[in-house]
Amino acid sequence: MRHFGHIPAAVRTGLFHQEPAAFTADSDARTLAVALGATLYSPATRTRLADAVRKQAARAVVSMVLCLEDSISDAEVEAGEANLVQEFADLAARAPGDEAADLPLLFIRVREPRQITDLVDRLGDTVRLLSGFVLPKFTEVRGRPFLEALTLAERACGRRLFAMPVLESPELLHLESRAETLAGIASLTGKYRERILAVRLGVTDFCSNYGLRRSPDMTAYDVQIVASVIGDVVNVLGRSDGTGFTITGPVWEYFRPGERMFKPQLRRSPFLEGRAEDLRTALIEHDLDGLLREIELDRANGLLGKTCIHPTHVLPVHALSVVTHEEFSDAQDILRPERGGGGVLRSAYTNKMNEVKPHRAWAERTLRRAEVFGVAREDVGFVELLTTGLAALTAGRPDS
Repeated sequence: MRHFGHIPAAVRTGLFHQEPAAFTADSDARTLAVALGATLYSPATRTRLADAVRKQAARAVVSMVLCLEDSISDAEVEAGEANLVQEFADLAARAPGDEAADLPLLFIRVREPRQITDLVDRLGDTVRLLSGFVLPKFTEVRGRPFLEALTLAERACGRRLFAMPVLESPELLHLESRAETLAGIASLTGKYRERILAVRLGVTDFCSNYGLRRSPDMTAYDVQIVASVIGDVVNVLGRSDGTGFTITGPVWEYFRPGERMFKPQLRRSPFLEGRAEDLRTALIEHDLDGLLREIELDRANGLLGKTCIHPTHVLPVHALSVVTHEEFSDAQDILRPERGGGGVLRSAYTNKMNEVKPHRAWAERTLRRAEVFGVAREDVGFVELLTTGLAALTAGRPDS
């Protein structure tokens, strides 16, 4: 699989200075953590789930979570588990051998540790299609049994399985317990470092503890109590000194038109040519301009990728994850071998200062993102990437 693989190869060449690289579920963990992109959630009880997974794979989705937790009721859990086993068998029957590489990275969000070992056992050979498990309400105390169960499941099936803890517990939100809770999470995840693919943020649960809900005109960063938690999580778990993890952005809840309180946040200027104005109008009507702003703020605050509940959110997340030609140029300059001793240089775009030592970690992270999302050509921006991606979906011509 590859990001933007649904766009015909000849068209991709015109968009990218460096095309997104292909990867598989067996790629190294660092690559997969960056490649997650827009992770689409789906209830595990969904009928014809195998068909839905294959459909989303053709529509540019590269990671999915099949949820047995908050998205279904307590009474539906057993039916959801049975449905997963049946639908994985359906997927495996239609994806023999290398054809499984065309499927997204698949994760199951469980409620209890026992479900991990039980499901791996019940999946049998079809576990080859599973990349791992999403662990809810993760703290040091609650997380340990999940990770121990994951270790047992790996031994039983002989396959690498990743964990994606979700940080959403009240202990993490409350000021008096936050530091201790984060320290415990850091200690536990450090011990299981090779199994932790990424850390996810449950911002909806954060808000619920205070009876809050952000409107489509506001980002998670406009809700100060949420913003403070995100900052502290990145502070402890997102460090660039080798101890940190990929931390993914919070879910965007909105996907239907609604009454707007503030003026649109998207500037008109990038959208004035051709059909781009139609795209701008559509984004505003579907409350996606707030999503775009939040994605930018995610990256500015050290987050990468995003939890998504609707397919229309996927391409905007991926389009804004592509490295710009200017970012790529700066990152390459900073990491040139002859710059190893440090120093300051003017950027090739002559509009900023690149300080080699302070900007090195940013440059390394940028080049990792460039590998999986690609580098846009100098004259190609978000609008071109999104409009071309949407046009390819409409044409229905996936091409890797």
